Amino acid sequence: MTLPVNTRVEAAPNFLSNLDAAHQFFIVQDPDSASLRLRKLKAELREMVSILSWSPAAGHPARFMARRSAQARLRVEVVQKLAVDAGLPFLREYVVSSHVVLYAHSDVEVVLLAIKNQRQLVYCAE
Repeated sequence: MTLPVNTRVEAAPNFLSNLDAAHQFFIVQDPDSASLRLRKLKAELREMVSILSWSPAAGHPARFMARRSAQARLRVEVVQKLAVDAGLPFLREYVVSSHVVLYAHSDVEVVLLAIKNQRQLVYCAE
């Protein structure tokens, strides 16, 4: 496998909704620092995008993929099928500060699917 020079990185609408929800949570936690915390998170996300643009497999394999329960396997099958249907067969996670980004990728494209705080149990889909 050769590394792509300029992998296209895009954000899915769900990712953008999750980012807005994170900002709203920052406001609830501390309105005075919410804007600063959002700017910091966005700066870290820009750095992540830069890394993913030349190394789409930079994240680690999605943790939920290893779950053994029947319900978890069904969820994995559904998400994996969506990734394959979109031509993005690999699901990975990238840790950004106290957040985890779920993304799908191929050798030439990355789609940011969701973002959650590390303390959240599951990714939110809207």
